[in-house]
Amino acid sequence: MNKYLQDLIKLSKFDTAISMFEPKIENEKAKLATFVETAATIKASINSIYLEVDDVKSKRTKNNIHLAELKTKLENIAKKNKDVHNEKELKALQLEEEIAKEQIAFANEEIDRLDNLAKNKEATLKELQEKLAAEEEDIKEIQVAVDNTIEEINKERNVVYQERSELLEKFDNKILTFYEKIKRWAKDSAVVPVKKQACYGCFMKINDKTYAEVIKAEEIINCPHCGRILYKEAEELEA
Repeated sequence: MNKYLQDLIKLSKFDTAISMFEPKIENEKAKLATFVETAATIKASINSIYLEVDDVKSKRTKNNIHLAELKTKLENIAKKNKDVHNEKELKALQLEEEIAKEQIAFANEEIDRLDNLAKNKEATLKELQEKLAAEEEDIKEIQVAVDNTIEEINKERNVVYQERSELLEKFDNKILTFYEKIKRWAKDSAVVPVKKQACYGCFMKINDKTYAEVIKAEEIINCPHCGRILYKEAEELEA
């Protein structure tokens, strides 16, 4: 195989490998982000329930104040009963007393309802806090695993960068410029194999003459359809 073509294939494979490192790192970060997002959602729910509990307690306090006012009102009605002069005044006081008692009953029911509501919300709050604690422990473990994986990926990337640099030191400048021009638009598919007599960049079939030249590999051959650099993989040649 043409030496320049061999170098181009190596360079292309290095560039493809390099372009895959960042997605691998992002994929690892995404694993952690999922747990962090879940923890953030739980925290938001906890904060929301804290506000709801505060609101319930505030309503209970208002009901307690109202209940105290109603009890005072009943005491005043009881005192007024001693000074009743006629049946009309008595009936008015009895009606006022009945309404006050109904309001007291309603206030007590409302306080019971609010107490139950607060109890349920505090139980939910406890569950969420336990869930958050477990989630944060998972995050710590995953953070360590992700950091270790990313460190390994960076080590691999450094090795590839080093090997690529060593290759470029002995690379022909004209060939490199030629490759980079194609790479600008073809990205990581600047150099592609031919399989089943088709360019694996544009997937168009190449003619017999071009295919024969690719198999010989004596020259750098471009796809007549898309312009990518073509080569035949050794495994296929042996087959």
